[in-house]
Amino acid sequence: MNTIALYDDVCLKASRTATRSYSTSFSLGIRSLHKQLRSPIHAIYGFVRFADEIVDTFHGHDKATLLARFREDTHTAIREGISLNPILHSFQRTVRSYGIEAGLYDAFLDSMAMDLHGRTHDQRSYDTYIHGSAEAVGLMCLRVFCTGDEALYIKLKPAAMKLGAAFQKVNFLRDLKDDHASLGRTYFPGVDATRMDNATKRRIESDIRADFDAAREGIGLLPRGSRLGVYVAYLYYRALFRKIQALPCERILRERIRVRNSGKLALLTTSYVKHSLGLIR
Repeated sequence: MNTIALYDDVCLKASRTATRSYSTSFSLGIRSLHKQLRSPIHAIYGFVRFADEIVDTFHGHDKATLLARFREDTHTAIREGISLNPILHSFQRTVRSYGIEAGLYDAFLDSMAMDLHGRTHDQRSYDTYIHGSAEAVGLMCLRVFCTGDEALYIKLKPAAMKLGAAFQKVNFLRDLKDDHASLGRTYFPGVDATRMDNATKRRIESDIRADFDAAREGIGLLPRGSRLGVYVAYLYYRALFRKIQALPCERILRERIRVRNSGKLALLTTSYVKHSLGLIR
């Protein structure tokens, strides 16, 4: 006999498939979480990925209308506790189960809307974009990791925001060529992607390094069920960041830098050993 639980499971599989299809590195981090935490994080990833696809991929369609409809459908799903969009159904369950504030997912959607029109940023718009596209996502995940512990959430909130910001800024550096050539965007304020030099690159890297340093202590304070998964993601992005740091500016303007699968496996092994020995602090 069909039940709502079966429908929930089908929808969750859609979110899990979206995660695995779009991001092997993110999937690796999720597999390192406690089993109970994997589904809600898949649901969050599916939500943010589909919104991002609207503004980055659906060329030839009315992106503004699609994004506005996606926002409306998101609010309706959360209000009613159900959606026929499997990605939104999984997301609304996570939002309602973990008390994720509307301000977080609305901030994310606001940043996606900025991509519809903005091609360059000043410091103010850049900070706003980073908050919605990265910090707010980090806080949605933190809500899941803290599972109702409000005091812990408040304590770890600054570190979660810094970690999300670091990840996003590394993505901006990695995707500098594609963002500019394919989408006409340059996220770093005051930077001309066609004329960026090594001095500018080092300045950006210094900002990213500060975010990583500020985020690191918070990882060791996470509940055990989420600590390994977040640490795996942290190590992956630090490895990617170090590869970018080691290359001259012209290389990142010419190609997309990656961490090989063998490197990802090594990071997972190292993380697991440290986690098992209680060394992630």
